[in-house]
Amino acid sequence: MIPIGDENPTLRTPWATYVILGSIFAVWFLVQGAGFDAYALAASACNYGMVPGELTRLAAVGSGVPIAEGLACVINRDPINVVTPFTSMFLHGGWLHLLGNALFLWVFGNNIEDSMGPLRFALFYVICGLAAAATHVFIEPSSALPTIGASGAISGVMGAYLLLYPRVRVRMLFIFIIFFRVFRIPAWIVLLYWFAIQVLEGIPQLSPGPELTGGTAVWAHVGGFVAGVLLVKGFENRSLVRRRSLVADAGAVFGDRKHPADVHLRQR
Repeated sequence: MIPIGDENPTLRTPWATYVILGSIFAVWFLVQGAGFDAYALAASACNYGMVPGELTRLAAVGSGVPIAEGLACVINRDPINVVTPFTSMFLHGGWLHLLGNALFLWVFGNNIEDSMGPLRFALFYVICGLAAAATHVFIEPSSALPTIGASGAISGVMGAYLLLYPRVRVRMLFIFIIFFRVFRIPAWIVLLYWFAIQVLEGIPQLSPGPELTGGTAVWAHVGGFVAGVLLVKGFENRSLVRRRSLVADAGAVFGDRKHPADVHLRQR
């Protein structure tokens, strides 16, 4: 099932969410060649993606992994490695990866920004992304495989949504072959189900065995989500949350009519 929206109106234009989404797409087109240039895609992942073994120095210099035909990502001690937990948040491995992350950020991000304000939300987003990166490094400290994607930070946004808006209904698109249907499901069910899937998929990675050669860094998702749950109360703007509650109460009373304060709402 795919989230396509929620029943949670916003009061303010989500400028930070727009900027983050715009930055992700700009990097995809301008730095990664929109996925059409294999060399640009591989080079961006290798140079600006986060390699745990480079950060921990547990991967030997000169070792590496193949990441495309005729191309390998080689371990080095370049100073830029220090900032790759941040730069990696703006990189993606393909169109599906990019669009999936963008959709999740749009569905859940603008309401969290609406409860924090743009500056707090931007800082919260980055901190959750860094927490996700740290979790992945902790789980796979010697990995030479580049890790890229915004999903760790977005997982933090989802964790925040669970705490702030657990009863809001999320519109989920169910697809089965040619059957399409939209279900409205409480956010707490959607988010806890998603979190449980990440944990279950991550358990095998905790067992000793050969180093993973690809796939999804699910423990980064788990780390980001937990960070979002733990940090959201410290970042929320209580006056904005209180205002949202008043508007929601007025909407319940007046339905589709404007409430007495004549506050403009934007429904996704």
